[in-house]
Amino acid sequence: MGIFDEIRKKLSNEFIDIIEWIDNSNDTLAYRFERYGNEIKNNAQLIVRESQIAVFINQGELADVLLPGRYTLNTENLPILSTLQGWKYGFNSPFKAEVYFINSKLFTDEKWGTKNPIILNDNRFGFVEIRAFGTYTFKILDAGKFIKNIVGTDNDFTTFEINEHLKSLISTRFTDTIGEANLPIEMYAANTTELSETCLKVLQPEFESVGISIEKFFIENISMPENLKKEIFEYSRLNKIDLDQLTKFKAAKAIEQAANNTSTASEGMGMGMGFAMAQQMGNVFSNKSNSNNSSTPPPIPSNNQSYFYAVNNQQIGPVSKATLASLIANNTIGPETLVWTQGMANWSMLQTIPNLKSLLNSTPPPLPNA
Repeated sequence: MGIFDEIRKKLSNEFIDIIEWIDNSNDTLAYRFERYGNEIKNNAQLIVRESQIAVFINQGELADVLLPGRYTLNTENLPILSTLQGWKYGFNSPFKAEVYFINSKLFTDEKWGTKNPIILNDNRFGFVEIRAFGTYTFKILDAGKFIKNIVGTDNDFTTFEINEHLKSLISTRFTDTIGEANLPIEMYAANTTELSETCLKVLQPEFESVGISIEKFFIENISMPENLKKEIFEYSRLNKIDLDQLTKFKAAKAIEQAANNTSTASEGMGMGMGFAMAQQMGNVFSNKSNSNNSSTPPPIPSNNQSYFYAVNNQQIGPVSKATLASLIANNTIGPETLVWTQGMANWSMLQTIPNLKSLLNSTPPPLPNA
């Protein structure tokens, strides 16, 4: 032992020990009090401030846990440590023990997020990808369990170190919860509060197993690719509007735009297209008005009915009946292809729709083999 070691030991034995920790970092979860040789004098003073817990470790074994207060360290205040040390002749010589201070305050606004997209299977859009992020708050619930399971021998353990572990745990349990919710894809973003509460209940046992209590959990946003979002918007409109009126309205808008873009040399053509547009719009409102007049017969049914069909879980259309016949002829669609048109409650197989069954019989059989 060197001369400086002798001096340090002598000073340690001559002065009254004061063991305390003042945290200036705001992100430290556990701090090991540095004492030369880990020697603590009998009747040393231990100061545990509010939002702190002191944990004594003796030869790698958890000894005593002390809550906020001022303590004189002796056999009365350290019964477990005294038993581990096994003093038979009093408690007068310095004893060796490691002292950890645990920060028990509430840590707020901790960030979490999905590193990779979560893949879900939606009944209408097939496999889709979503991402999510949010915040959570936590605090140390069981200091002894936290030291044994998380801190180990780290002398300065911060929120940065624990967050990597917690975020991985959150991401895994969040993925399971989202998958089990089995909501329509557009409803996840509208139910973040309910999903947050469910995730909090799922995560609590996982956090408590390592001595941590998760106090709050928030999902701030659930996002999806822009092309999927656009498709969902279009799909939702199909159940809200009259497809026939929409088709006519879009045609009128296209004619109007074409007329506005016509050059001066072809103003006559533009005016003609404008008149055609006006006539078409007039017919639309005229038909609507006549339908309300019981003394006027309805217009002759049109053969220009539009249909939607599905291929590989993708909605295609609208197309005419003639187009469907061509698609059947080249084997793009068949009898079991799902088809929908205005007036139908649900999608049905082509072979079950009376107006389209004749298309199947009009297709010639394949040529015999040469």
